[in-house]
Amino acid sequence: MVMDVHGRDLRYFTAVAEELHFTRAAERLYVSQPALSKQIRVLEKQVGAALFERDRRAVRLTEVGAALLPHALRMVAEWEAAEATVAQVVAERAKDLVVGMSTSPGRGGMLPAIRSRFTAEHPGTRLRVRQVTWDDSTAGLADGTSDVAFVWLPLPDQERYRWVPVAEEPRLVAMAETHPLAGRDTVDFTDLLDEPFLALPDSAGPLRDYWLATESRGGRPAVVGAEVASTEETYEALAAELGVVLLAAGNVPLVTLGGVVTRPVQGVPPSRFVLALRADDRRPLVHAYARAAESLRDGIRTPSTL
Repeated sequence: MVMDVHGRDLRYFTAVAEELHFTRAAERLYVSQPALSKQIRVLEKQVGAALFERDRRAVRLTEVGAALLPHALRMVAEWEAAEATVAQVVAERAKDLVVGMSTSPGRGGMLPAIRSRFTAEHPGTRLRVRQVTWDDSTAGLADGTSDVAFVWLPLPDQERYRWVPVAEEPRLVAMAETHPLAGRDTVDFTDLLDEPFLALPDSAGPLRDYWLATESRGGRPAVVGAEVASTEETYEALAAELGVVLLAAGNVPLVTLGGVVTRPVQGVPPSRFVLALRADDRRPLVHAYARAAESLRDGIRTPSTL
């Protein structure tokens, strides 16, 4: 006979076996006495034999109950140990903070500085950096795989998020060094209107239009030469002369690896790089990390939305 016995049933059985009194066992278990009696009857049905002898004066273990008791005690103890282990792991995981990013926020050692300030206040917390492709312009915030994220504005569904500005940088244009405009010191954006551009994937939402500078085109659609979802793809596409691309000044070292140059652009507003979190996230560690970032934003003109 195969028995499908629940841990609760064994816990109820051991409590009655130890108390030899249904009312006291029920009080110990914080259940009603009728509910406890019913569950013992269910267990006896599964075992196929009575576990207790009951009369008006006493409760005693039967021979079958006495044989089951040591095994039940061991199983209950093992399950309680398992619950304690799981609870410890859950508690430790709660001290993990996942920091998402699609572009590394190097920028003068900003990331180590934020880490240092945060861990000084929360030394037991583990910070995990998660690299996300440009398909997700929220760097994991939208689906909850990141707790905080370094992202570029604008964000899709922007009302869902709050942020701390960490950098405001001019946008430059990157191109192959053989491009006809590469010889200029500065490029006017009007000279780029007919150029093929490298574009983020459609899933990037409003950020795709932002890096195509749609707002500065006067209604003229952008010509897309290729789509890119990482700095590596961007460099390869630039080197292959598939198009030009706008990028923040702080990201210039990521693409100027040989055969690619950047030039200042007139006629487009600067980029805004922020640390973002979900607006409905009230967890103390998330806000502590945001405060650490905010403490480093001296000289940034864009106001925080925290």
